[in-house]
Amino acid sequence: MTHSTLLVFEVTILVLAIFLGIEVISKVPALLHTPLMSGTNAIHGVVIVGAMLVLGSGHKGPFTWIVGFIAVVLAAANVVGGFVVTDRMLQMFKKREK
Repeated sequence: MTHSTLLVFEVTILVLAIFLGIEVISKVPALLHTPLMSGTNAIHGVVIVGAMLVLGSGHKGPFTWIVGFIAVVLAAANVVGGFVVTDRMLQMFKKREK
């Protein structure tokens, strides 16, 4: 595969993944969004590890570095947000002190 063919293939996979993600999330009822967010923390942990592996590879161009860096930043923000939302959700079930 040439470099341009590989780039088109990777962008196609990215666009299909985006559409699939939007389709799946739009079918989730509003009541389940908070538990779903806490469940995606593990998935975004895998995204962080994968992006760090891409950034650590020796053969990368500027485009790969930029996309890998953005993936690390966005996945880290999503993990932190997921933990914050999960913590707030669990606080709702604790007994309040008098």
